[in-house]
Amino acid sequence: MRVKTGIVRRRRHKKLLKLARGFYSGRRKHFRKAKEQLERSMVYSYRDRRAKKRDFRRLWIVRINAATRINGLSYSVFMHGLKLANVELDRKVLADMAMNAPASFASVVETAKQAIASK
Repeated sequence: MRVKTGIVRRRRHKKLLKLARGFYSGRRKHFRKAKEQLERSMVYSYRDRRAKKRDFRRLWIVRINAATRINGLSYSVFMHGLKLANVELDRKVLADMAMNAPASFASVVETAKQAIASK
C-alpha cells in the first residue's frame, strides 16, 4: 500500500516557510531555497551568539582604557592595581561606571593607584 505525505509534507513546509519570513525573494517563497538559507542562518546565529560575548568584552576594555587614560593610567596598570587592591568589579560594571559615573570611576582609579604605590 502506498503512503501519501500530503498533510504531513504541507505542515512541514509551512513550518519552515514561516521561519523564513523576512528573507529576500525566493529564499522566503520556495521551500528548498528557504531550507538552505535557514540552515545557513542557524549556523550564523550559533556562531554569533558566541562572538557577541567577545565583542562586548572588547568594547568594555576600550571604554575602560579610555577612561583610565583620562585619569593618568593605562588599562593594564589599572587592572593590575585593582587586583592588588582586591577590588572585584568586572569589566562590564567598570565600563558602565566609566561612561555614566566618571566621578566614582575616578575614585576606583585612585584606589588602584594607591595599591600600586604601596606595593
